[in-house]
Amino acid sequence: MDIPKDPMMLFSFINMKLRDQYASLDELCEELSLNKTHILDVLGAVGFEYDATQNKFW
Repeated sequence: MDIPKDPMMLFSFINMKLRDQYASLDELCEELSLNKTHILDVLGAVGFEYDATQNKFW
């Protein structure tokens, strides 16, 4: 699956998917064949962190 390259668009896209369809980042990445490390790196570079208890990036 193609995902947004812009970090802010990626942030919005991933959080929407987590909110609406997936119980965890691991589940989202597995189902959509995405590289979890890449997502964490891209979003981390602009200050976002994944909170597993809230199932979203902050």
